[in-house]
Amino acid sequence: MTKLHVPFSFFLLWLSLVCVQAVPQPKSIVIEAPEEVEFDPATGIGIATNGVVVKTDEAVLTADRASINQFTGDIFAEGSVRMQQNDQTWTGQRLHYNFQTRELNGDEFRTGKSPLFAAGQGLHGGVTNNIYTATATNTFVTADDYFRPLLKVRAKYLKIVPGQYFEARNATLLAGKVPLFFFPYYRRSLEENASHFTVLPGYRSTYGPFLLSSYTWFLNDQLDGVFHADWREKRGFGAGPDFGFHLGDYGEGILKYYYTHDRDPGIDQSTVPIPENRQRLSFGYQATPLTNLTLKSQIAYWSDPLVTHDFFENEYRKDIQPKTFFEANQLWQNWSLDALAQPRVNNFFETVERLPDVRLSGFRQQIADTPLYYESESSAGWYRRLFSDTNLLQGSFSAARADTFHQITLPKTFFGWLTATPRVGGRFTYYSTAEGPGATTTEQYRKVFNTGMEVSTKASRVWSGVQNHLFDVDGLRHIIEPSINYVYVPSPSVLPSQLPQFDYLQPTNLYLVPIEFPDFNAIDSIDSQNVIRYGLRNRLQTKRNGQIENLVNWSIYTDWRLKPLSGQTTFSDIFSDLELKPRNWLTFRSQLRYDVNQGVLNLAQSQLTFQPNNTWSWGIGNYYLRTGPLFGTGNNLFTSTLYYRFNDNWGVRMSHHFDERTGVMQEQYYTLYRDLRSWTAALTFRARDNQGALGNDYTVAVSFSLKAFPRFGLGQDTVTPSTLVGF
Repeated sequence: MTKLHVPFSFFLLWLSLVCVQAVPQPKSIVIEAPEEVEFDPATGIGIATNGVVVKTDEAVLTADRASINQFTGDIFAEGSVRMQQNDQTWTGQRLHYNFQTRELNGDEFRTGKSPLFAAGQGLHGGVTNNIYTATATNTFVTADDYFRPLLKVRAKYLKIVPGQYFEARNATLLAGKVPLFFFPYYRRSLEENASHFTVLPGYRSTYGPFLLSSYTWFLNDQLDGVFHADWREKRGFGAGPDFGFHLGDYGEGILKYYYTHDRDPGIDQSTVPIPENRQRLSFGYQATPLTNLTLKSQIAYWSDPLVTHDFFENEYRKDIQPKTFFEANQLWQNWSLDALAQPRVNNFFETVERLPDVRLSGFRQQIADTPLYYESESSAGWYRRLFSDTNLLQGSFSAARADTFHQITLPKTFFGWLTATPRVGGRFTYYSTAEGPGATTTEQYRKVFNTGMEVSTKASRVWSGVQNHLFDVDGLRHIIEPSINYVYVPSPSVLPSQLPQFDYLQPTNLYLVPIEFPDFNAIDSIDSQNVIRYGLRNRLQTKRNGQIENLVNWSIYTDWRLKPLSGQTTFSDIFSDLELKPRNWLTFRSQLRYDVNQGVLNLAQSQLTFQPNNTWSWGIGNYYLRTGPLFGTGNNLFTSTLYYRFNDNWGVRMSHHFDERTGVMQEQYYTLYRDLRSWTAALTFRARDNQGALGNDYTVAVSFSLKAFPRFGLGQDTVTPSTLVGF
């Protein structure tokens, strides 16, 4: 046998030519090695030492030394062997791989692809029915990416189909060296959507000891779901399924049902006893079957007004009075057509039924080749206002209504910096004679005229040389945007008191409502207006990390009512929206409502957030609402949320809600986090003072989440901490 020491570049060229001649369906191979490779032409074997990298179509192999046979495709590697095959990694001291057949063999090995890691002996891999499968003996599998995992499944035989599933036979679940459970056969999906169980034990003063459990399953790409089975010592057993369906262009939807026979249901807000049989049914659907055609639907049935409050607190906080509706929207370049049907499902909620409500909106569009622009909004439907079944003072009423609004605008720019947009429009509305026990109105034809003009401008100045390390300033730009909007609406031909009120103006609005049509959509409450709205927006910007960022973003606005209506003052409150960001990690947000007539603050919301690093963060806030006829008993609530990470394994979060008016700490959360490497655990204590007949409510719960299949979304435990205690 003759051995040749050839230059590496020549060896690569020769090997590629031989592979093309020897293999019917050639696979490319690239070898990176020291300057010389020992090659035997008779056997076709090349030997590389002192570090070698072999690259094929589907794998990359590194080793201290390797021999490559260009005739058979065999690669025998030794010493710190590491092979990346697609997205699966294999390591060991000795490994045999055939780049033609993709067969893999090894002695002791380790492999990993999140969320699965395995190690063992007797590795063999190959392709069967176009599926790559690896088997091994005397092995273990774990989701813990550590050399010595805490939790693992040790098995006599292991089969891995990368990215799909693994099978273990004669398997034992171990915590360290302590056996916990034996599985004659165990199979686990490795796909992103893998079925799994979730349990959350805890104690709540209104529940007693409880265990909330669920099984999440994935049938296929079109159907998945969750089955809930919950036990509460004081309240009883509750269960129900959630179904999610994913139909591509035909839509996405979710159907939820939950039932419990409540042994201690209590009473609702109207002191009406709540029935023992409690259930919640919800359905949501959205689809875009055709271009610019959107379909939406929601069904929300509750057996009583507090069923989600008692058992699904997170849902209740998002929507305390959900609606049932069916809606279709077709969008064109300049037009939009909406059809809405909204029946009442829950008799204990006040609802305006719309059966149906059809609306055609014309977006602002140029009229031919003129400087004029046209916009419109027309609607028609049958409406019924239904009060809650506990409201015995007011009766329901219904009527048909057809409304059409049309407006022409003439936007102009003067001097290159001043924009003025005069407008003129009109509205006609028909009402049928109202019916029902609460009906008081007759057939009406209402006509409304409106006109006005909006004037605005925008100016800016740049100071590129301004630098300030304390406030992380690299240049400054100031943008100012003042605006004036005048609206004049003479008295309509029919006053609001003579019309049935379906779309009406809420008397307790905390913020300024729109003053011009069609943004002002309280159709039945339209009255005369003669008002000027002043607005001023200031932005101070700088460069941070190559991006433009607002140091200051401040908007202030108010109304001057030239002809106030009954109950109105000449000047409305002054409203302010402010955001300050003096550093990347420091943010202050504020919303204010100041009564200039009485010189008092009606509303104040503020939030200060510190996020200097990933070790700690702190958010403090205040919500103040003055007591008064429009605001009720008011509010003065202080909030604080502090997170601190002691080290890589331990962290703590504390949240408080303090009511300054009563001196009561309304709500407290204390959560201790523990990183268990492949798992995370959270021990949470919550205390609530309901300040009423319900008394104090205490909860403690333990939640676990597998990192490979996280239970909570990013930041969910901060935004909705009730999920940590299972509500």
